Amino acid sequence: MTDAGTSTGALPWPRRFLAALVEILTLPSLRWSFLFFFCLLAGYYVLRPVRDAMGASSEVEAVFPPAMIAFFAAHGIPLKDLILQVLATCTFILILIAQPLYGALVSKFPRRVFLPVLFGFFIACLLVFYGLFHSNVSGRGMAFFLWVTVFNVFSVSVFWSFMADVFATEEARKYYGYIGAAGTVGAFTGPILTRVLAEKVGLANLMLVSGAFLSVCVLCIWRLRQWAVQRERRIGRDNESAMGGDILAGLKLIAKEPLLRWLAAMVFLGVGVGALLYNQQAEIARAGFATAEARAAYYAGIDIAVNVLTLVVQLFATRWLMSRWGLAPVILIPMAALLVGFAILAAAPLPMVVATVLVVTRSNEFSLMKPGRETIYTRVDRQWRYKAGAAIDTAFHRGGEISFAWMYKALSVFGSQVVFGVGLAVAGVMTVSAWRLLREERKLPPERTHVETP
Repeated sequence: MTDAGTSTGALPWPRRFLAALVEILTLPSLRWSFLFFFCLLAGYYVLRPVRDAMGASSEVEAVFPPAMIAFFAAHGIPLKDLILQVLATCTFILILIAQPLYGALVSKFPRRVFLPVLFGFFIACLLVFYGLFHSNVSGRGMAFFLWVTVFNVFSVSVFWSFMADVFATEEARKYYGYIGAAGTVGAFTGPILTRVLAEKVGLANLMLVSGAFLSVCVLCIWRLRQWAVQRERRIGRDNESAMGGDILAGLKLIAKEPLLRWLAAMVFLGVGVGALLYNQQAEIARAGFATAEARAAYYAGIDIAVNVLTLVVQLFATRWLMSRWGLAPVILIPMAALLVGFAILAAAPLPMVVATVLVVTRSNEFSLMKPGRETIYTRVDRQWRYKAGAAIDTAFHRGGEISFAWMYKALSVFGSQVVFGVGLAVAGVMTVSAWRLLREERKLPPERTHVETP
């Protein structure tokens, strides 16, 4: 049986917080889950400011390989004005290639094989990037930007799928906020390390720092497997065997299941409004900072602000909201904040307002919406978790990014107010998607125990 603590929902918040700390200290599965997510996000956030600095670079030679620069120049296309749009397009293409490869991996190999293999591959890639940055190889910026983006969506998706193997639905509602908080501490630690080390040791050595964090993740996977096996035995599942099914099963499930369709729509649109903010912020950073190191430090500062706010919400609100009220508040509160934020931006698109709305929007995603959405996967089988969930977090996530990156470029001709006016309309459609998602979620049984679909 999975370990669980005593419910503390009726206690005042200081006592709830203290009781949660006791649970953290006494439940091994929670401790290993915390360490796993801490190291995963610390490793990623060491790299994220470097990636963002590449995307906001004004030196096209530092980002793209010479052959690509020459190709665009020969066709009269100013590549320096389309850096983020080209990177988003290439990322989406890479995701489309990687998605069926991931589907084949999870279909043919059991969890005890494909999880360590996936993280081992990520570590090997970081060693390659260490060599590329150490040697100042041309085009390293583009290769790194693409890889970090793909690494983030796959690794985080796999982490939450694995958590749905370890914890039951009620445990997820109690613990996911705190597990998210452990990740937030890691996300806070990563950019601090980058801010301190970037200009002292250089970007190449940050690859080794990230690789060390990911090595600990492999140890956590091995230790957490025993609790996943215990839960599966209790509910009559055998998740240690290969999953089977075809490599595009995730996309087929999304097309078939209304809940997954609305979830995919919400993620697509959510990434879209985030892309509008991100592209506007990149323009601000490009104009305000001259070097990649300075831009990396600037983006690290934004990440720190996001993670401080996220941590506060995760520690003092997420568990209480989900345990007492379920999924609705952690989905609808961010929707309300998004509508208000874009309404303000449409009226006054000032740089400080852009940064503030960006921080609040990203914080709401990490502290409320992501943990809330992931509780859905505790009530469905592995095909939904590892295949449909990964397809939503990769193809739909990056599809939203590329679509709205180019939309931003087209709309920016008319000014920032038009950009954010369209963003307000998109946020309205996203709110409708969230409401429909909640209607479908209520139809799920408390804990699915039926035979898994082939």
